[in-house]
Amino acid sequence: MSLFSRVKLALSILFGGELPKTTPALPAPVSAPPAQPHASALFLLSIFQREGRLLDFLKEDLRSFSDADIGAAARAVHEGCGKVLTQYLPLEAVVTQSEGASIEVPRGFDANRFRLTGNVTGEGPWKGSLKHHGWVVTKIALPETPTTIDVKVVAPAEVELP
Repeated sequence: MSLFSRVKLALSILFGGELPKTTPALPAPVSAPPAQPHASALFLLSIFQREGRLLDFLKEDLRSFSDADIGAAARAVHEGCGKVLTQYLPLEAVVTQSEGASIEVPRGFDANRFRLTGNVTGEGPWKGSLKHHGWVVTKIALPETPTTIDVKVVAPAEVELP
């Protein structure tokens, strides 16, 4: 829509009190490349790989390694990935009680925060044993996703030169 057409439309609304019977068609939205809708998730995955080697650990066939070797590798992955969570997606427990504690879940509870298992009958409130305290992200502080990189490459090949 040209500047003149926009001014004319604005004036007709201001002084005429209503929208014209026909409005010009809006331009079609520009669609993102296929990976862009998921760019932030892929970028976060690349950060987990860079800091904690998460993908290397998950893709490794662990059957040939001893428990001690797996434990040592898990410690490094745990440290690096924990750092990423703390920096970009800090977490806190949904409920503060210890696992195993007796807990009451009220009628009309938020199903995103509680999952009832076992013998679920009646209309609540329900009393049970806490099996997992749950997690909730307290802040989302993700870095901007670079537009100049192919976000589908979550870990580049590394080549050491002599």
